[in-house]
Amino acid sequence: MGSVFREVPSSVSFPDLEKEVLDFWRRAYVFRRSVEQRRDAPRFVFWEGPPTANGLPHVGHALPRAMKDLIARYKTMTGHLVERKAGWDTHGLPVELEVEKELGINGKPEIEQFGVREFTEHCRASVLRYTDVWERTTERIGFWLDTEAPYITYSPEYVESVWWILRQIWEKGLLYRGHKVMPYCPRCGTSLSSHEVAQGYEEVEDPALTVRLRLSQPAGALPLSGLDPERPVELLVWTTTPWTLPANAGVAVNPELTYAVVDAGDRYYLLAADRAKDLGFNESPGGCLPGSALVGLTYQPLFDLLSEADRPAAYRGVSAPFVSADDGTGLVHLAPAFGEDDFQAARVAGLPFFQPVDLAGRYTAEVPAWQGQFVKEADPAIIKDLTERGLVHRSERVTHTYPFCWRCKSPLIYYALGSWFVRSTAVKDQLLANNRQIRWYPEHIRDGRFGNFLENLVDWCIGRQRYWGTPLNIWTCVSCGHEHCVGSFAELAELSGGLPEDFDPHRPGIDTITWACPQCGGTMRRESEVIDCWFDSGSMPFARWHYPFENRERFEASFPADYICEAIDQTRGWFLVLLIISTIITGRPPFRNVLVTEFGLDDKGLKMSKSKGNTITLEQGLEQVGADALRWSLFWQSPPWVPKRFDLAEIGQLYRATMGTFWNCYSFLVLYANLDGWEPGAPGPEPTYTALDRWILSRLASTTAAVRGHLDDYQITPAARALELLGDDLSNWYLRLSRRRFWQGELDGDKQAAYQTLYTCLVEGAKLFAPFTPFVAEAIYRNLAAGRGQPESVHLCDYPAVRSDWLDARLEERMAAAREFVFLGRAARNRAGVRTRQPLPWLAVVGPGAESLGELVPVIAAELNVKELRQGVETDQETVSESDGSRTVVLCTAINDQLRLEGLAREVVSRVQRWRKELGLAVDNRVVLAMEGEGDLGRALERYGSEIASEVLAQLLAAESGDWAAEKRWKVDGLELRARLRKA
Repeated sequence: MGSVFREVPSSVSFPDLEKEVLDFWRRAYVFRRSVEQRRDAPRFVFWEGPPTANGLPHVGHALPRAMKDLIARYKTMTGHLVERKAGWDTHGLPVELEVEKELGINGKPEIEQFGVREFTEHCRASVLRYTDVWERTTERIGFWLDTEAPYITYSPEYVESVWWILRQIWEKGLLYRGHKVMPYCPRCGTSLSSHEVAQGYEEVEDPALTVRLRLSQPAGALPLSGLDPERPVELLVWTTTPWTLPANAGVAVNPELTYAVVDAGDRYYLLAADRAKDLGFNESPGGCLPGSALVGLTYQPLFDLLSEADRPAAYRGVSAPFVSADDGTGLVHLAPAFGEDDFQAARVAGLPFFQPVDLAGRYTAEVPAWQGQFVKEADPAIIKDLTERGLVHRSERVTHTYPFCWRCKSPLIYYALGSWFVRSTAVKDQLLANNRQIRWYPEHIRDGRFGNFLENLVDWCIGRQRYWGTPLNIWTCVSCGHEHCVGSFAELAELSGGLPEDFDPHRPGIDTITWACPQCGGTMRRESEVIDCWFDSGSMPFARWHYPFENRERFEASFPADYICEAIDQTRGWFLVLLIISTIITGRPPFRNVLVTEFGLDDKGLKMSKSKGNTITLEQGLEQVGADALRWSLFWQSPPWVPKRFDLAEIGQLYRATMGTFWNCYSFLVLYANLDGWEPGAPGPEPTYTALDRWILSRLASTTAAVRGHLDDYQITPAARALELLGDDLSNWYLRLSRRRFWQGELDGDKQAAYQTLYTCLVEGAKLFAPFTPFVAEAIYRNLAAGRGQPESVHLCDYPAVRSDWLDARLEERMAAAREFVFLGRAARNRAGVRTRQPLPWLAVVGPGAESLGELVPVIAAELNVKELRQGVETDQETVSESDGSRTVVLCTAINDQLRLEGLAREVVSRVQRWRKELGLAVDNRVVLAMEGEGDLGRALERYGSEIASEVLAQLLAAESGDWAAEKRWKVDGLELRARLRKA
């Protein structure tokens, strides 16, 4: 008889199996077909956030990618059209820094010396360097993504759409040129937006100084009596940025705070009264006065570096309500060029603006003592100078968070820059309202991490003083300052008199395009900045379709997104910029549901990083454990928003524990179906379904309902765990209790029901598992169902519907009670020290479900190997009981002669079955067997010989005659058992 199903090897390499499945997917164009067959179905819109392809993917990238693919596959199988257009983020500092390393150059001056055109060409060549690796690992992990026609942010079409978006913002009056103190990276030579800064904070130790600023007048000028009028008064001012002290122009005072005058012997100190004790001043103060009395008081500068024209307006106390007495001294040093609060307070008070630091973060000639030195490196020299001049009250080290460039890791400085801003604060209320319409997973991010950021939103600086990016599309007249924002290439061609045939909208070529100013006839030149690359990313819903220049219908059909998913850092990145741009352009939220994932940790629970050397490339992980194992661990381990440990050994064990059990059920079915020639749908006896069959089908139906409900609500971990329980029920309860039905007897109604039930659970189970573990689900489905009236691939199937006719909640409750009684019965056997193969007279059960077991009584009796199941508690001297507080079992342990012989017979069967495996016999190989046993073993062989022979597929001979292939001796309860065996 030929095999019905392809044989399943006894051991399987899942990574190798996955490669076979990948080959089938490619040959059969399964991904494309899965999308095309839903072409007229309702849309489910998924957006892929564009990764930067100039670095290798690591195992942490698997987390969001697996979550994306799971939902996209599920929605496709539930009857939706889910297009999955890939994209590449190709502009910005990440690319430039990589190219600088390759070229051996460092910073903007060397870039310009090298040549901007040559530099940007290197950037263009580098951005897609690793796309083949990304595409290969994307395919290998089973993430179905259309990489044949991706959107690329450097493409002219994409850039033109970005220009159109910025033009709309301009026309709404929300794009403006401003001067603002910005977080600035001297190494990269560019400012950073607030959401970029949020990604780079680190805890560091920095110097902290409390300096003495002597008032220009003695104590007699203060509105206090009882002071020595001739004694000098010094303001105690605290700072953690000593390098800004040469640019000091004033001292901020809160007019509402109370300030204390502390008697220090030959002088008085002035500081906030609430800070005096914390700073070690325990003696009685010389008096207190309101902060308003300090406004306008002048002091002697630490470094007298201001020009003659600026000095009269400088070096005085100014009103600043932001000053607090929570730390420091309640007096804040103001350097207007190097702090946003400083800048605003100085502007209101009329303090002079002094910026003696260049764009490389080095002191200019205006600070001759440290000219050319990087400001952060000058701290020790400044402290030494002030200390030697007796101007330091206290010098210490403090640990605090400080912003670093999220790309190059250099310390940032706050620096007053002229740049271009999107007035995002003008739409803050609408941003908050749109955010409230979005479903966040986890929910707390909406009003927590993300909502708090929106509440504290500042205008978005979109200008970058760099080279490789979407050029800012604003031209300004060099003569009269007239400004114009260009909204398309056609408009640019019209204004400039035509574009070259090889037009490329990047620097430096774009910088050469000029035209005559319509106001004064002067020359209109492009502003030199490029646009923040995050603006590119946030423009993706429009620019990926080159909207509005083409594909209007495709854009409208794919906006807003139903679902996006990225890591937690995108709350300050992609999620934020999508919301800002969409709110300004359309007034609507850009997406309906967003799943936020956490980061990957190594096997010790530490965050993976290249510097620690604890990263695992995605290719390494896939080669070692396979895609399905990696995916399953991410789904099952914990919700996506919880950090994930990547211990490849543990991942492999977890997968084998879950999918291994499902695979073993599949292997079992194939083995016995091939032996019996059983085929689904073939003519045969009418199935007679048992309670066990009906129970597992009900579990299949209720699990289907649970998984669908969880996935519809993006609750991935509960869905995975529901599937795990189904696999465990199928293997460790249904199949274990049904095995005998498969290997004994002819194909009658009972055996037909067992085959049909197991087959149904495996095929429908493969469909349920398909979005989670697409490879093994495909392998099982292809062998069992493809070509048997069902689609060629499991991923071309509909997701299982809930079979209400299979649901039997009452049966599931009764089976749960039965399993609890079995659990207690096993514990009672263990307590009594009686092995499972030894039959016992009876088990009594009491508690919830005991009276309604009905047709499950034989299941419990067979599982616990007792001859009778009784209701109610019975006790005598040969019983043992177990209870869980609500249910109780009493097990009779009395063993008569017949039960003992039956138990010995079962021990014989067990030993011979193991012997058959050791000899490498197939399960259907019939043998000739001769056995002898001492004492009761001999009696057991005599009484139960025919049952033993049936169980082990043997012709049992009493005499030891003939040629034997093998022989064996065992001790069973101290009695010797001898056996000889040969194939029949």
